[in-house]
Amino acid sequence: MTRSTETPRPYRSYVYAYPHKTAYRPLDERPPLDALWADEPKDALSLYAHIPFCEVRCGFCNLFTRIGAPDELTTRYLDALDRQAVAVREALGDAAPVRFATAAFGGGTPTYLSAAELERLCDIAELRMGADLRAVPLSVETSPATATADRLAVLAERGATRLSIGVQSFVEAEARAAVRPQRRADVEAALGRIRDTGVPVLNIDLIYGIDGQTEASWRRSLDAALQWRPEELYLYPLYVRPLTGLGRHTGGQDADREWDEQRLRLYRHGRDHLLARGYRQVSMRMFRRADAPALGPDDHACQTDGMIGLGCGARSYTSRLHYSFDYAVGTREIRSIIDAYTDTADFSRAEVGRPTDPDEARRRHLLQSLLQAEGMETGDYTARFGASPFADFPAELARFEELGWLDGDAPGGLLRLSPEGLAHSDGLGPELFSPAVRAAMAAYEAK
Repeated sequence: MTRSTETPRPYRSYVYAYPHKTAYRPLDERPPLDALWADEPKDALSLYAHIPFCEVRCGFCNLFTRIGAPDELTTRYLDALDRQAVAVREALGDAAPVRFATAAFGGGTPTYLSAAELERLCDIAELRMGADLRAVPLSVETSPATATADRLAVLAERGATRLSIGVQSFVEAEARAAVRPQRRADVEAALGRIRDTGVPVLNIDLIYGIDGQTEASWRRSLDAALQWRPEELYLYPLYVRPLTGLGRHTGGQDADREWDEQRLRLYRHGRDHLLARGYRQVSMRMFRRADAPALGPDDHACQTDGMIGLGCGARSYTSRLHYSFDYAVGTREIRSIIDAYTDTADFSRAEVGRPTDPDEARRRHLLQSLLQAEGMETGDYTARFGASPFADFPAELARFEELGWLDGDAPGGLLRLSPEGLAHSDGLGPELFSPAVRAAMAAYEAK
């Protein structure tokens, strides 16, 4: 195989799951969930509930969410979530132990829901699905405007171990440039309320690569966040995607290259700033305070264990199929999908998804392991697949080595990225996509 000698662009695709939902398609056979889960291990599942509502849509956001929820839409949505949970739990059956090892509420903004609605969401997770929220790690996303004392009190009482708040920038001009208008005083007040809950882990999301952002202004945001001693910090590069509110006239390839260089420069500055202040790097994006408490017992392994997604934007994973509902970014299409979800009576079948064959399982395992700073034990990979990753992906791994992206000093049996490899995670990840997934993503028509 002939390999390109050109270095991939460092910011090609944020690889948070594989394959991406743009590779999903309507499933002709609409397989019943009980058949999909019949032979799957179910003793360390992950539960994710998706709430697709926000008070404002940020200019960079391409998540499945809408602004506002008129005409009691949140009530109808939770009604549908309840129906889906009943159908899914019935499909899981009781022939084998069913246990959730971790849980998360995301969105959108879960705390767009009222305190009473958050109580109901927790009840659905516990009473319908059987998740013990007080016994497992429970992560919940929030925003400065919706992190009110009554909502946070519900989450703390129901077992939340981690609250994640999207701040993006403490510099008001940068927040406006990212179409995320907010006052720093409101952000600080929300952080104070989160700390008052006593929830053990606070995560703050920040973004680099915003128009007008400099190393000095980026450092001001980092230092403002560090004042709260967050247990976790996520540093996200800014992406501008089709159908989002933030437009960028790049002026062609040279400007794209300049933006890549700006983001890499800011990433390295942020990384080094946090490492020097007692944080350890978990992935390209995630940094954890060295003395941060553990989130609790967590024996879920994302490479091998299944995931149950509730809500119209959530994914579910079995060993043979990844499935969800339809996907969109545009406002009109998202509203239509949410309305269809709330009208659904029968949630017993998978509607949209992508089968996972042995080759895709290998790619997913390698991707989700290699993009973590701790790397991957090659013995674990071989035990699962019967071959070495170097035998399965000789060209890709040889190229990563040529580019200096693999850690040559890693202990024997450990495949690990170098610091430069971690910096290029968003360029490295897509290099491991299969030709079939690439073709499906390229053929997807944005809506």
